[in-house]
Amino acid sequence: MTTGTRIRTRRWNDPAGPGDGRRILVCRYRPRGLRQDRETWDEWITPLAPSVGLHADAYGKRGRAPLAWPEFRRRYLAEMRAPDAAAAIDALARRGAAGETITLLCSSACTDESRCHRSLLRTLIAKRIRAVGARGARTRDRGSAAG
Repeated sequence: MTTGTRIRTRRWNDPAGPGDGRRILVCRYRPRGLRQDRETWDEWITPLAPSVGLHADAYGKRGRAPLAWPEFRRRYLAEMRAPDAAAAIDALARRGAAGETITLLCSSACTDESRCHRSLLRTLIAKRIRAVGARGARTRDRGSAAG
């Protein structure tokens, strides 16, 4: 992450903290039974959630055992190369590069952040922020060299 950029991860039901910045839900499904006036997020970006099929496979909902983490990770990262997901990652990276704090929110049942797509997503956004920062630095360097 670049200096001044913070990407946090939490669960949607974790109380908002003073440093959360923009809270973004990245779940496939909206929390059941939660009234709209009780939402704890500012935005909901579904293209950043695992697909319906990957979500079902992760929880063993198709008559098979739940996916092991390495397989889930491989498939999720492949899904994030899709145009809508890549565009959403780029948009968040631009916001992060501009200094906005972003907190990615997942399910209340997702207690192990290290085994959650939100940790993978945080890494993808951080990489894009570094790329945006590097491009900006090259552009600034070319501009000052021409002057």
